[in-house]
Amino acid sequence: MAAPMSNVDEIRDRVILGEFGVKNVHTTDYPGNYPGYDDTWDLEKFKKNFRIDIVHSDENMLEFDMIGIDAAIANAFRRILLAEVPTMAIEKAFIYNNTSIIQDEILAHRLGLVPIKADPRLFEYRNPEDQEGTEIDTIQLQLKVKCTRNPRAPKDSSDPKELYLNHMVYSGDIKWLPIGNQADVFADAKIGPVHGDILLAQLRPGQELDIVMHCVKGIGKDHAKFSPVATASYRLLPEITLLQTIEGEQAERLKRCFSPGVIEIQNVNGRKVAKVVNSRLDTCSREVLRHDDLKNLVKLGRVRDHFIFSVESTGILPADVLVTEAINVLISKCQKFLTELDAAEMD
Repeated sequence: MAAPMSNVDEIRDRVILGEFGVKNVHTTDYPGNYPGYDDTWDLEKFKKNFRIDIVHSDENMLEFDMIGIDAAIANAFRRILLAEVPTMAIEKAFIYNNTSIIQDEILAHRLGLVPIKADPRLFEYRNPEDQEGTEIDTIQLQLKVKCTRNPRAPKDSSDPKELYLNHMVYSGDIKWLPIGNQADVFADAKIGPVHGDILLAQLRPGQELDIVMHCVKGIGKDHAKFSPVATASYRLLPEITLLQTIEGEQAERLKRCFSPGVIEIQNVNGRKVAKVVNSRLDTCSREVLRHDDLKNLVKLGRVRDHFIFSVESTGILPADVLVTEAINVLISKCQKFLTELDAAEMD
């Protein structure tokens, strides 16, 4: 069992999950609010308390803990990941031929949402007034597919996969058309759709698609197709405190109230005793509070300044690169704000 916290420390540092509501949801540790506490912001104190722990990392997923920071900053970081880290996406679709059953507008919308594997850091933003793109601000793609009958199809077959050729149009059919010196500059980049198995349209013999697309650099704030993440979310670290020893049948029921791996049963001198093993896995369902004989034996909370971040990339850039880019965007925002303050003071 954890050492009890003082009431003031609990209000300052913990969000408490009760049977009929959630307490201490607002940040209250601002200067002068608590006698005896020095809550003035101090850079050295922040450096000492703040840290980032990487929990899991692969090409498309990153889970990390951001500890010792206010919710406002954590949420700003999340919103930057969603809406302000630039990517390349299809902006214009020049449809020269579309005899499929999908309307031009719907097809163009589907194409725009296909993630494009291209490093946006190597491109410039395109001037909205420019009608023609250049090699430094535009990627040109082409989709050219025609459906025909399969001359080798079995006579008694009714399966479209056997009867027709090219009847399923996938994102893998989109090809890159280099502009200017792009073929040399991006020779090893393999520019194109991130995933080749995204279904775009279905055709029948005689139907065809002939489309040229222009990809430009943009941010999710302008359109969701530019968002570099599938998900970017955070949650507070759960904290489960057993107020007294729970054993026997109660321990078994307590274990079933939480997600697998949160509570384990240990054998102590021949008795089955419940122990909190990994509160991080808890989903905070508060199921235990439905049991009258258990709800007063457990305290459920969340650590206010411990954020568990999950970032899932769409595949355009690795998840760890997206986090780095989001930090750079936040730094540039802070620098711009300081510059504006200095200018205001001079005026």
